[in-house]
Amino acid sequence: MTSSLLPSTGPVSGLQYVRIAPHMCKALEALELEAFPTADPADLYDEAELLILAAEFPEGSAIGFDGDQRDEPVAVGLGVRTHFDFDNPQHNLKDFFRDAQTESGDDPTGTWYYGTDIVVRPDYRRRGIGKELYDLRKAICVDLNLEGIIAGGVIPGYADHKDTMSADDYVAKVVAGELYDPTLTFQVENGFEAPCALANYMRDPTVNDYASLIVWHNSEYVSPTTGSPS
Repeated sequence: MTSSLLPSTGPVSGLQYVRIAPHMCKALEALELEAFPTADPADLYDEAELLILAAEFPEGSAIGFDGDQRDEPVAVGLGVRTHFDFDNPQHNLKDFFRDAQTESGDDPTGTWYYGTDIVVRPDYRRRGIGKELYDLRKAICVDLNLEGIIAGGVIPGYADHKDTMSADDYVAKVVAGELYDPTLTFQVENGFEAPCALANYMRDPTVNDYASLIVWHNSEYVSPTTGSPS
């Protein structure tokens, strides 16, 4: 990532975005737990894992602070480079990186940005921060010439439908605009595809452990082998 991307100021929220640094990691662990109270803590980043990510791939991060309060992060977007098999998309968050060559899961040869985490503190939601984090991720892909973004997106609205339809049907209806999901609808509106649900993605009994695969394609990606857009 070039220095022109971060630090930066959120155009809507006014948050100050910087790269992850070791001194932030303990507070970021606390933010994870606050933002995802129904998730299994084992599926969330802890301080030790965040320290590793800060050392191995800080370029893939954006940490948001309100003004100069640098001891209290209120938003975070994290990710690593990876390869992805779209013919076999089913995976869960922990096992996907089990055989990675680095402790953080970052593969410097990877052509995709895998969004491992996006968090906004509950009292800062609905301020345009989520879109700013996604825009920063997209800028990372452009700057590092990555094919796009992949992630397992939470689908909190599925909790109200899990007894009446499959997760795949729910995702399809949200994509079609027939149902509203607080997270997936927002992602679709921001240019993401949602080709399928992911079973057993992370422990969250409120949605039977399901997430949605989300994909954004970088139209500016240039194949290093052909030298042309892919």
